[in-house]
Order: sequence, then structure tokens, then C-alpha cells
Amino acid sequence: MTVPDAALAPMRNLHLQTVRTVRVSAPGRLHLGFLDPAGSLGRTFGSVGLVIDGFTTEVELAAATSDCVTAETLAAHEERGRAVTLLQQLRERTGRHAPLSLRLLQVLPPHAGFGSGTQLACAIGRAFAQWHGLDLTTATLAQWLGRGLRSGVGIAGFDAGGLLVDGGPGTDGLPAPLLSRVAFPEAWRIVVVQDPSHRGLSGSAEKEAMATLPPLPQASAADICHQVLMRILPGAARAEFAPFAAGVHRMQQLLGEHFGPAQGGAFTSPPIGRLMQWIADASREHGAAIGQSSWGPTGFAILPSQARAEIVVEAARAAGQVDPRLKLRIVSGRNHPATVREGTSEPLGD
Repeated sequence: MTVPDAALAPMRNLHLQTVRTVRVSAPGRLHLGFLDPAGSLGRTFGSVGLVIDGFTTEVELAAATSDCVTAETLAAHEERGRAVTLLQQLRERTGRHAPLSLRLLQVLPPHAGFGSGTQLACAIGRAFAQWHGLDLTTATLAQWLGRGLRSGVGIAGFDAGGLLVDGGPGTDGLPAPLLSRVAFPEAWRIVVVQDPSHRGLSGSAEKEAMATLPPLPQASAADICHQVLMRILPGAARAEFAPFAAGVHRMQQLLGEHFGPAQGGAFTSPPIGRLMQWIADASREHGAAIGQSSWGPTGFAILPSQARAEIVVEAARAAGQVDPRLKLRIVSGRNHPATVREGTSEPLGD
């Protein structure tokens, strides 16, 4: 039996149907430390941060007949509630209420020092703005979504990547201004150490912890700023590892002493603390920039090359210094921004 072409046309059209999509991939960052959390000169916080490869939040937005938020991983599923809230906030701000399908393809580990909340907000905000053709800055989106109340490096990192310094948020409610952006040396590597059994402070617990601490002495804030301006930034700009590592070490030492009473020591995770100390001792000849990102539990060791990072990780494992609970990963710095891609979904039908 021969089927007329006219009868086949609807079936062909079904297969040719596609749905426009906007996909945003946002990088994680390490928070290397605050400049002046007490605001001794009238401006609180200020931050140093490093955007890294290998840790990503990725979302995809498309049209739908009714709102739908889905998750591709277990970790992403735990962020569905937050994603729904973010979409609602964006709609209230813009007046755009068309139903949408939002897929959470992957998310950063929450409360682990990677800036997961900010990157999820920025990714969804950018996808929403792109979808509706809205000319909105990342800083505006972040402000609408309640991000950047202390640190602005995650917001700046979304737009630029690299090694970043911000000046702390002002009284206008906008995220902190970006003061410096230096490309992170391509050859340097970061050993990222995670402890899935711990979570860093966030939300009300973070606020309470901050409130219990005495002000960081002005002399310590001045020392940190000195390290950033005269060691960390020029070291990265010229790919001179020794001054960079020394500056990060001193900054982390001062902040670890300050925040230690609220987090149980310089590192919130004892296994990470022990490993970081071992790496520091084992790297005296070649140097290493050791520290904890934000409230942790993630620790980091920045090393001058891929080869050196591999040697250090292998030696630590051979010496029995890597607790079975820990996850180690060698990554590069990331000197480019989040990616935004428009495309189409898979054709509908069989």
C-alpha cells in the first residue's frame, strides 16, 4: 500500500519541531580571603577570589506549556526549591511570567566554598535575561536575587574569570566593585581537596558565627592588604610563584587565626587541615599556596605546575596522609567567563 505524501506531511512536521533553549555554564570559585571584615575604614569585607575550572553549575531554559523545574543529578535535585524561588524573584522583578522549563544539569557542591548559591543565581538569572532579551548586568541580577551581600568575587568571576579582588559591598545594595582582575598563570595548578562529610557555615549560622567574633585588628587588615597588593597580585601578573605563595600563606594564616574560634581551627575539616600542613611541609623547597576556601570545608594547595601537583598528590597518598573521606582533584585556573549558548532541543516525536 502506498501512503500519499499529503498524509506523511504531518508526521514529517512532528519530527522537525524543535524548542529553543538557552544553556548557561557558570564556573566555581575559591574564596581566598577577606581584606577587612571589620570595616576599619568604613567599608566592610573586600575579597580575594580565584575562578577555577573543573567545578561547574549548568542550567538550561526552554519554553513550556506549564512551569517545570527538573534536575539531572541528586545534588541538583536538592537545589530545585532554590531554583523555583529564583525564577519567581526574576518574574516579580521583570513582569515576565511565560511558563518555562528549567533543567538543572549540574550544580556546584553546596556550602563547600565554591560559591554555589551565587553561581546558581547568576546562571538562572542570565538564562532568564537571555531568553527574554533583557539587557541586564550580572550585578543587577545578583542584587535582585540577594547575592553578593559580602563577597563580590563570584559575581565578577561569572563575568570575567581570573584572580579577582573586590572592594566590599557599599550601602547602595549593589555587589562589591571589582578592583583588580589578573589572569591566573596558565601553568599553575590547584589541588582542590573536598571533605563530603563536612559543610561550611551559611545563612543564619554564618551570621551568628560572624557576630561572635571580635573585630579583625586594623593591623591585621593592613597586613592582608599589603600581602595582596605587593605579593599576590604582582606574583600572579608576572607568574612569579614564590611571592604569590608567600602572600597567600600569610593572608590565610591571619584569617585562620581570626576565624578559627568560630570554625574549630584554621580548617573546618581536621583531615583536610592535616593534609594541608603535610603539603606545606613537603613543599618548602618548591613552595605552595595553602588555604581554605571561605568557611570550607574545601582546602586548596596552589602549585607551580601540573607535574609538581601530581608529585605532591602521589607523595601524600604514599605517605598515608590522604584520609579515605577526602576527594582530591587537580584543576587549572579559569581566565574566561561563564558561557551562554543558544540552541534547540532534540526533535519531538519518535
